[in-house]
Amino acid sequence: MSGNQTFTIIKPVAVQKNYIGPILHMITEAGFRIKAMKFTYLTKIQAMEFYSVHAGKYFFEDLTSFMSSGPIVAAILEKENAVEDYRHLIGATDPSKAEEGTIRKLYAESMSHNAVHGSDSDENAIVESDFFFSKTERY
Repeated sequence: MSGNQTFTIIKPVAVQKNYIGPILHMITEAGFRIKAMKFTYLTKIQAMEFYSVHAGKYFFEDLTSFMSSGPIVAAILEKENAVEDYRHLIGATDPSKAEEGTIRKLYAESMSHNAVHGSDSDENAIVESDFFFSKTERY
């Protein structure tokens, strides 16, 4: 059985282009409830820690530099079948391959600047949520 929470980040490029409102609107219109949210920054070291699963891959340096280049919005989302439903809502990592109407199709610049992060499993949703939010910051 799949869980009822997932985690997302609205990435620096989408924040810079003032897409926070439209993206949050799409999320809530899709039936997700926001359980926790914060506007914050990642240092380079924090970005490296958050994306440590990708350490050693060709894109790791660019990814962590990008993610620490400006403010982000981190959020815990709730809905039945949250991870799978959110992955569908955001679309493929490469926006040129994303379905019409998905967040990445609408708001991403490129594969490396794809507007949002979404957890890829129930287990990672917990780990990623715990990275950004204490238990007292959630309702």
